[in-house]
Amino acid sequence: MLKRRFVRYTLIAFGAGLLLAIALFGVAWALTPIPDAAQKQAVAQGSVIYYRDGKTVLAKQGVNRKTVKLERVPKHVRDAVIAAENRTFYEDKGVSLRGTARAVWSTVTGKQVQGGSTITQQMVRNYYSGLNQERSLTRKFKEIMVALKVDQSKSKDWVLQQYLNTIYFGRGAWGVQAASQAYFGKDVEDLSIAQGAYLAAVIQQPSRYADPKGEALTAATDRWRSVLTAMTQIRALTPEQVAEQRFPKLAKYKTALAPKGQENYMLDQVRAELAWRGFDDEDLNQGGLKVTTTFDKKLMAAAEKAVTSTLPEATPKKVRTGLAAVDPATGEVVAFYGGRYRSSQYDNAFSAKVQAGSTFKPYTLAAALENGYDLSTRVNGNSPMRVASSPVKNSGGTSYGMINLVTATRNSVNTAFVDLGSKVGLDKVAETAKAVGLPAAQIDPHASAATLPLGVASVSAVQQASGFAAFAAGGMHNAAHVIRSVTQPDGTTTEVAPVARRAFSEQTATDATYAMTQVVEGGTGTAARLWGRPVAGKTGTTDASAAVWFAGYTPQLAAAVDMFRDDNEPVTVPGYGALYGGTLPARVWQAFMTVAMEGEPVKEFPEPSDRGWGPSVDDEPYWNRDRDQDDRYTPDPQPTEITPTEPSPPQPTDEPTDGPPPTEENPPETGPPGPEETTNPNPDPPNPNPPTAPDQSPPDRANRLIPVP
Repeated sequence: MLKRRFVRYTLIAFGAGLLLAIALFGVAWALTPIPDAAQKQAVAQGSVIYYRDGKTVLAKQGVNRKTVKLERVPKHVRDAVIAAENRTFYEDKGVSLRGTARAVWSTVTGKQVQGGSTITQQMVRNYYSGLNQERSLTRKFKEIMVALKVDQSKSKDWVLQQYLNTIYFGRGAWGVQAASQAYFGKDVEDLSIAQGAYLAAVIQQPSRYADPKGEALTAATDRWRSVLTAMTQIRALTPEQVAEQRFPKLAKYKTALAPKGQENYMLDQVRAELAWRGFDDEDLNQGGLKVTTTFDKKLMAAAEKAVTSTLPEATPKKVRTGLAAVDPATGEVVAFYGGRYRSSQYDNAFSAKVQAGSTFKPYTLAAALENGYDLSTRVNGNSPMRVASSPVKNSGGTSYGMINLVTATRNSVNTAFVDLGSKVGLDKVAETAKAVGLPAAQIDPHASAATLPLGVASVSAVQQASGFAAFAAGGMHNAAHVIRSVTQPDGTTTEVAPVARRAFSEQTATDATYAMTQVVEGGTGTAARLWGRPVAGKTGTTDASAAVWFAGYTPQLAAAVDMFRDDNEPVTVPGYGALYGGTLPARVWQAFMTVAMEGEPVKEFPEPSDRGWGPSVDDEPYWNRDRDQDDRYTPDPQPTEITPTEPSPPQPTDEPTDGPPPTEENPPETGPPGPEETTNPNPDPPNPNPPTAPDQSPPDRANRLIPVP
């Protein structure tokens, strides 16, 4: 009787316990929904940034993951993962009771017992928000409940796809596609049986098997073999196929390295432009973007070599050099040199803004040509010239008399351009400068200064290359930019179309270009000649050589080179003394463009107009004339008086408004202060080495510094 009663009570208790368990399970089932969002880390994809060809990788940013559809993963790779991690994947209900019991025991005892999570459980833990890697019974129970629900609501293929895209494989690779590239340098669809089996083996101990050597290599090999054996047990491979497999050769393990040198400057500009176009850092680091830049890898290398191979080794470290090249047809910045990144994270091409000096004069010339003047227009080239009680002088005090605009441009005659600015109107000069992309914030503070035509405004190398590109493009200005396209993970591609506006007429561009070709052919910029190819350009030198420039172009490419110092002291180089724009800047420009134009067809500039303009005595280089018989070159003892359209106020400097003074270690955020602006920036010399007659023969190439591409 007692025995029956005991059995009855036991059954009742068991039944009650079972009912309670079922009830609790039901409550838990109802209270544990499938999370409605994936963890950001689980779906985050790093972005890849390419050079302009869209194929050569410039850099990778953020999480190293590329999500792929399951159909891209070969069946033998899927089978290898299933054999290694969860052989009953396609039969179970998302959980393994035996494996779960082992995991619970491990949690309770604190012992590292082999885990028993299924692929579904691992996917749930890695994919959904609200679940994590914490070792607790509560988390484990929640994981089981979610896994069961996912198994009921999602297909096995969906679960496997998420798993393969979220699991960590070592070598910094998240997901099977990134792992395939990291371990074998190929896309996942190209993996062999042996390679797929190795990736499946890696999942168990990704850190140990990432770059196995010694005992780790032996363990990795044994694990790899066990995966192949398991594949026979699920009938994915035959024993004969397994016998044919050889341990795969792993790609060299490359640790994640920070970008170096110019790559950092490129990435800075890419991030800035992406932000302007509506893509923030999170998009770049986790959004899986494919960003194609405008940078040409070959020309980036050529820009750096043009600077480093041309400047003497004794060039002081405080002397900075910037170079930028822009495609006139699109506004794309194809190359630049931003300086030594190791010594400064402040670049000399985009960020640095220094006085333009005489490279600003072409904008004054364009303003005149656009407003009824032509190349035959005569302007006063005498020196000195008094403007609002301040004297303006030409280089060496030379007086040129009344000269046309070609001579004024070729010889960079300061007083002639001040006179021209007064005639055409400084407001129109400022408008032209802004029309070619120079920001109003940099032009407007100087717009009423009579010396505006002489380049008292500060600009960057990129801005000047972009400005001169408008002349090469027939008067159309295409805004400078560094991104060609952005492709999102869903395949949506945004192409960056040029933002073009007409800065001035095609005829204005043609005539101004002609005047600037004379600068290179026989004026202050002869060091920039490209033999057998037409070049137009302009030198620039500011007060006491605090900044020196050469900006120029062919029909296909515009480029600008500037040299300056952080402390605004004169730019001096041993063996050269104080520099002029026609010396080292022009040589750097020539070295870069020699490589950039290699293989490009020779294109001619259009013929200038003949609006009353024709050869005359003052169209010859002044050094080729009899000065004793030409009183226009005799210094005028009394300054010529000129009344500007606007008074010439004192010019502000570009000094930082707050913070510590700029140094090599602490550069200013918006560019180094420009040299103290005056109404008389030091002009370029007529020619650093004037020949006795116009030189029409190629120079001795043994004495020219031309970089090897």
